[in-house]
Amino acid sequence: MDPTAHRVADGEEAAQAAIRSRLRATVVEVAPIFGFTVSFALTHQLTVALVLALAAAAGICVYRVVRGESVWRALAVLGLVCVQGALAATTGEATNFFLPNLVMHSVIALANAVMLLIGRPLMGVVVALITKEGPGWHRCPVRRRAFVKGNLVILASSVVMLAIQLSLYLSGQAVALGTADAFGPPVLALSMLLGWRVYRRALGDHYCATNYRKNTGTSLPLERTLP
Repeated sequence: MDPTAHRVADGEEAAQAAIRSRLRATVVEVAPIFGFTVSFALTHQLTVALVLALAAAAGICVYRVVRGESVWRALAVLGLVCVQGALAATTGEATNFFLPNLVMHSVIALANAVMLLIGRPLMGVVVALITKEGPGWHRCPVRRRAFVKGNLVILASSVVMLAIQLSLYLSGQAVALGTADAFGPPVLALSMLLGWRVYRRALGDHYCATNYRKNTGTSLPLERTLP
């Protein structure tokens, strides 16, 4: 088999591993949301819910540092929960605890849609960063169409979750919003896995030799199909 095919296969394995890692990380990251939602549902005390959410975020921070993960990544969850807690505490509204997540989800969904409209699906950009492939993928019409199809699955999931969360936020249903917010990251990760499967099915046996000429000096065609 062509050495380029091995490089592509290795890159795709790295992308799948990154998606599975993201799915596992969501189980840990939803702990503050889960703690806040459950405690507020049981006690209806905003202070108690905030204390438990901050304690869960601190626990995640320590857990990640002990595991040798990036300190900045460990602090990111704690910082986000602090912002969420400040918004809820200053306004006295439990629903505002989820406002930063709602804003982030809106920005991501909007960016996803815009990238699709300009012909650069976000899924392709992220996969290229993970595999260190570079921007050459978008010159292949087969891969670009496959990424668009996979990306549509992720975008549809994001839009549905965003619509549910926005309606719950506007109606002031803090517990229901917290439940939806807790399920948001796992649903997104699962939609990424499904989107990847759609991409692979649409791609079939096709692979691109976009970097072959640069690396070997030969004049192979830009795209090939595996036998």
